[in-house]
Amino acid sequence: MGMFDRFLPKKKPVEIKNNIPKEKESIKKSFGVYCNKNHGTKGEKLCPKCTALLATVMTKMNRCPYGITKPICDRCEIQCFGDKNNKMFNEIMSASSTGMMFKHPIMAFKHKMASMSVDYSKSKQEKNEREKAEAKAKNAAEKAKAREEAKKKKEEKK
Repeated sequence: MGMFDRFLPKKKPVEIKNNIPKEKESIKKSFGVYCNKNHGTKGEKLCPKCTALLATVMTKMNRCPYGITKPICDRCEIQCFGDKNNKMFNEIMSASSTGMMFKHPIMAFKHKMASMSVDYSKSKQEKNEREKAEAKAKNAAEKAKAREEAKKKKEEKK
């Protein structure tokens, strides 16, 4: 088959999308929805506390150890923002979800789909790890049983 490879269609390399700009936009809008509702701001203007947290979030997103392959922040295992900021960030994101559905429904839907995708891939990964651990334990038990049987046979021969 080696000489016919040139006639086969070439495989395209996997394209990794940079979703960080979209996620940043989604986070900014979520902060706007939350701050407008809870702190009485108007439009895209945020209160000083929300502005400071948003600046921290944006800076940390630029330094994400995952790079452009990062999961969405509220589903990430790494807590980049620190305990206090991370708790506030998650609170803002969950509190603004209903408002986002009304003000920016397409963006909210896409964000929800991305979070479901992350949850699904994590559950698959955990399932694979569980299966590997179970197979490893089963294999170890079988080897131990085989060693015991071999030891008994040796003793019987003596």
